[in-house]
Amino acid sequence: MDYTYKYPRMLVTVDALVFLNDNSSIYKILLIQRKNNPFQGHFALPGGFVDMNETLNDAAARELLEETGLEGVELNQLYVFDEPNRDPRDRNICVAFYGFTSPENSKIRGGDDAEYAEWINLNELPLLAFDHSEIIRFARNKLGI
Repeated sequence: MDYTYKYPRMLVTVDALVFLNDNSSIYKILLIQRKNNPFQGHFALPGGFVDMNETLNDAAARELLEETGLEGVELNQLYVFDEPNRDPRDRNICVAFYGFTSPENSKIRGGDDAEYAEWINLNELPLLAFDHSEIIRFARNKLGI
């Protein structure tokens, strides 16, 4: 039996903020360069759409692995970002996750819809896609980094 819902539905995505401290006073954050539109060629947080059969945590870990090759990072829910126009494609609610990794677990590579992945100094962030600058600013304030 097919079920239809007469009201519009919002999209749900996850983004992963992974921080690296390589024994310096400045943290680095893992970013990808987007392969596709919107924001093709811009840096962004690793992330993407949640599949119907997975939890938010599982989606964040999957997207992180697919786009950067990184796994073994404990991801914790940070906050929900829900500004109506945060994504030009459609109404999208983002659940952001954060985690920390060590230099021993920092080997990355671009994959899936990421042209490449890179560790970027938190004090030297490039122009970012979507509202990712705001998400990073929120995380830095909340986590004190």
